[in-house]
Amino acid sequence: MAFARQLLANAIEPLWFVAALGVFVGISVVVQLTFWVGEAGQSQVLGPLLVTVVARELGPVLVNLVVIVRSGSTMTAELGILKVGGHVSALEDQEGDLFLQHVMPRVLATAVSTLCLTVVFIAFAFASGFLFAGWMGEGSRDVLLFADTLSGAVQPKDAFNILAKCIVPALFASASCCIGGLGVGREISEVPEATQRALKRSIAGLFLISVVVSFLTYF
Repeated sequence: MAFARQLLANAIEPLWFVAALGVFVGISVVVQLTFWVGEAGQSQVLGPLLVTVVARELGPVLVNLVVIVRSGSTMTAELGILKVGGHVSALEDQEGDLFLQHVMPRVLATAVSTLCLTVVFIAFAFASGFLFAGWMGEGSRDVLLFADTLSGAVQPKDAFNILAKCIVPALFASASCCIGGLGVGREISEVPEATQRALKRSIAGLFLISVVVSFLTYF
């Protein structure tokens, strides 16, 4: 049940926001591409540019940011309140498994949610970029040509890059938020401070992990 609730909060509720963000990014890439290369050759460049900018870099980072800010803070606050209220101590007294009941469902649900939302983000960014370019008359309206340029730009190591940038930061952030919440003492005033610290660690970890994964994948 904890896994299902966390999955609903992380993946379903922000779905339309992530989709709208993907549309905005896809259109923005087309607008910038117009300034860079003009209309000539844009049909050949759009696919590779979307793969490079959206799939390899922006998609995983932006979605992780959304999940961290939206769900990480909630996760830390929930566990912090449970700790202050004595529910964690009561569970330990009953020899319940704190990790299995409270930590693991949140961590796994966050990782799964981030991966699914990243796929949604990339799909909407690609579709909006293609449709907007065709509507503006600045790119080919040939779906097969667009698909061919996309497939030509995708490399086998992109799968590792996207999976690592989605899952590893999500695991780190959710674990950090759970640790932050469970590390709260007996005062309710400690919860906001723990939440801020957890968010800072999560965001710093996100960018550090993304840089390391990019370096390991493409250099």
